[in-house]
Amino acid sequence: MANKKKAEKVVLAYSGGLDTSVILPWLKETYGYDVVAFAAELGQGDELKGIQKKALATGAVQCIVRDLRKEFVEDFLWPMLKAGAVYENGYLLGTSIARPLIAKHQVDVAHKTGATAVAHGATGKGNDQVRFELTYMALDPTLKIIAPWKDPNFTLTSREAAVEYARKHNIPIQQSKKKIYSRDRNLWHISHEGADLEDPWNEPQEHLFVLTRPVSKTPNRPDYVQIDFEKGVPVKLNGRAVGGVRLIEMLNEIGGLHGIGQADLVENRLVGMKSRGVYETPGGTILSTAHRALEMLTLERETMHYKQQVALRYAELVYYGQWYSPLREALDAFVNVTQETVTGTVRLKLFKGQATLAGVKSPKSLYNLKLASFTMGDEYNPTDATGFIRLFGLPMKVAALVRRQNPEKPVKKSKRGR
Repeated sequence: MANKKKAEKVVLAYSGGLDTSVILPWLKETYGYDVVAFAAELGQGDELKGIQKKALATGAVQCIVRDLRKEFVEDFLWPMLKAGAVYENGYLLGTSIARPLIAKHQVDVAHKTGATAVAHGATGKGNDQVRFELTYMALDPTLKIIAPWKDPNFTLTSREAAVEYARKHNIPIQQSKKKIYSRDRNLWHISHEGADLEDPWNEPQEHLFVLTRPVSKTPNRPDYVQIDFEKGVPVKLNGRAVGGVRLIEMLNEIGGLHGIGQADLVENRLVGMKSRGVYETPGGTILSTAHRALEMLTLERETMHYKQQVALRYAELVYYGQWYSPLREALDAFVNVTQETVTGTVRLKLFKGQATLAGVKSPKSLYNLKLASFTMGDEYNPTDATGFIRLFGLPMKVAALVRRQNPEKPVKKSKRGR
């Protein structure tokens, strides 16, 4: 009797959300895969509660959960924070930065379980498909990549269809046909897409927010927070040393109370279309604001200006899924040099959706009170500025003289057609 062909094993990035909840049984019933569900604990609250039981009940041969919060903060969030990466002036890259970490561990799980393939539930329209697949390619190009949304046999290509499939297969999900937002949550943020948000004219409803209060319901008195940085990394909150994971959790709590970090953006996806998303990043917004304030005090002009250019490119690399690229590693080397002086303390005022600077100090400060003061002293000779301005403005002066000597003649209007 011939031996039965052994099923191919695939590691699925499994969140327990709508998409991966239906993709897991679909992979099994459509292609007969042995599916290993991999879930990453990145600080998404109660979302992973009971996830192993759910995965096994819906067809997984194994469910592996790893707590990656510390690695997420130290190896991904802190480098991004030090770089100052913000995509299109408002998106703090909460989803983007998590994907390469998840995919990295997926590859590792594939190696440990003998899987020949990795799979994800990202749609064929979004950015996440690129982020997952570029990481797979960078870390193990021999693994087969399975992306059901790009499979011609996959018919669950709307959230309504996925909800109906889950209902028919008795798969527990939080979404319904009325409550159908696509959300992604981790320690850094939560994103909201879909449903009424697909029309940019629609205002986000107050019930949408999860991590933060609507600004209309925030306290009428401000709170202040004090953050200490060492070489660009936050190490203390209100004078007490605290680990990165706990620090972000605490800032999320107090920032959420004051409605900090809400962003409503129409962004340019890598695949070419515009999409609308509403983001909540309370702790991340506080830290980014504080870090930027400290750099103003400790970076000299040319470095600061060039770093602003680097920050834009760094944000694109994160957004485009190119975390494991030589360029990102090279930019990190530059950023780490700039952070040697970014040590000090920042005080922020949290009030009505805003985190505003209330004070900053640093032992590495380049701010010289005597130089900056309107009172003239021996440390600055104002007559030095005369020659400087003459030389600095010389090209403009020469251009003006040429224009005066050769004034443009007015163009004569044609008499034709009158």
